[in-house]
This record gives sequence, structure tokens and C-alpha cells, in this order.
Amino acid sequence: MATVFWDSKGILLIEYTKKGETINAASYATTLRNLREAIKEKRRGKLTAGVLLLHDNAPIHTVRVSKAGVQDCGFEEINHPPYSPDLAPSDYHLFPILNKDLRGKQFSNDEELKAAINTHFLDKEEGYFSQGIEKLISRCNKCIEVMGDYIEK
Repeated sequence: MATVFWDSKGILLIEYTKKGETINAASYATTLRNLREAIKEKRRGKLTAGVLLLHDNAPIHTVRVSKAGVQDCGFEEINHPPYSPDLAPSDYHLFPILNKDLRGKQFSNDEELKAAINTHFLDKEEGYFSQGIEKLISRCNKCIEVMGDYIEK
């Protein structure tokens, strides 16, 4: 499984979970520290300006260890309802296109798959990532309009 962090300019960090492993609060806190380092390296000055972290309220993100990890890194969380793919930019923008791009391809090992994922994101045109973030605004507004109710497409 891949945990992907990105902003309007591109991918910040992709961490892969080994087969058979699960993400727990301690490993997520470590991932957040790795994200902080990636931001420091790729977006100079951004940590000083402040980082807003949008992740859903899945149980792994809400336990004390994870919350402490967010605070330790100096990130500010954006409130997000749990398991709401319509409001998760990775779910509506990144992953559908990645899945389409990789569909039907066979990989001999995990390293080949990781390389294909990295290439997929590196090949994206300027503006691709900012479009995904911009879509979040209209999606949040729609959610407010319908007062959080689910709507049929």
C-alpha cells in the first residue's frame, strides 16, 4: 500500500507499506516526520509559512500518538469527515488516473511497480496537482449546500 502526500506543486512523499504490514499510530507518526523532512527539502520556507494537513478522520489519524505526531511536526490539521472520498483529493483526483494508467500492466516485483508509480506522477503536466486542490473548494461547497447529505451522481 502507498501513502501519498502532495500539494499544489506535486508529490511530496510516497511511503510504501510492506506486504503483510499495517499502518498503526506509531508508524503514521514516523511517516509524518518523514513528510516534514520532505517538505523541508522540496518546499524551502514552507514549514515556516505553515503547513495545512488534510487527511480523513480514519481511526489511525485520530488516536493520541498520531495527533501528537501532527503537533510535533508543526502541522495544522484541516477537519475532514471520516471515509469521505468525495472530499479527499487523492481519492477523486490522484488515484483514479493512476489506477487507469496502471490497469492491465504486470510487474515482476514491487520495485517495478514503485518505479511505474513514480514515473506516472513525474510525467504529470504543470497544473495537474493544483487542479486537484482547486476541485476541493467546489466539492466542499457542494457538501455544505446539501448539509452533508449524500447525493447521487
